[in-house]
Amino acid sequence: MSAGLKPLAIDLFCGLGGWTDGLLAEGYEVIGYDIEEHVYGDMRYPAKLVLRDVLDIHGSEFAHADLIVASPPCQEYSYMAMPWSKAKAKAAAIRADTTGEKLEALNRLFNACFRIQREACEAADRHIPMIVENVRGAQEWVGRARWSYGSFYLWGDVPALMPPTFNARKVPGFRFDGSKKSFQEASREASGLKQPGLSGVRNNGKGDAWFQDGAAHLGSKSKGRKAASAMIAKIPLPLSSYLARHFHPQRAAA
Repeated sequence: MSAGLKPLAIDLFCGLGGWTDGLLAEGYEVIGYDIEEHVYGDMRYPAKLVLRDVLDIHGSEFAHADLIVASPPCQEYSYMAMPWSKAKAKAAAIRADTTGEKLEALNRLFNACFRIQREACEAADRHIPMIVENVRGAQEWVGRARWSYGSFYLWGDVPALMPPTFNARKVPGFRFDGSKKSFQEASREASGLKQPGLSGVRNNGKGDAWFQDGAAHLGSKSKGRKAASAMIAKIPLPLSSYLARHFHPQRAAA
């Protein structure tokens, strides 16, 4: 990073910008990449957005980056972790495929992150750190995570020292039903855990009916459901800010 310039971070599968919020707060320039633009009322990606399929990106494009972060879609991993017969059958079919083609297809987006990092490092002739976030259920298919911040599981260049987790989870209490409770109110200030309501058990015995009574009644392709999913996936600000500070070039050089 040249004197007077901001460090550059690349946010893959950026969604509404959970990683980007922390990076911007710590003084980075950020470019986000996603296959679609997420705009839901006042909520949208907060930095420069490039609409690209990550599978079509060559990492040499990021040779000038100081950090790469990524949150590839977790739906398939989460689905196969559920106690449903169809979910179990899908997982069993992947395990039974001796060609490895089904597993490769399942992990194509996750693996693309590390391909991009490798290509970026080769083009830059230096190491460019990367953090990839996903769900606990991904571990069976991609290998054990290096750290977890609540239900946010991390792979890649995870620092040896990480911040303490205070029940970090993805938005219990967020309701896409007119209550106007924001992701920031429900997740950043409160906690941030992947909502257990996806189990289909009404209220989960804890009153967490946001999914069933809120987003779940909407169609799977509706804007309301997509908005809820995008907000659930946002990285908690304490986590994104911590990693942004850790990898900031000026801090590393100090």
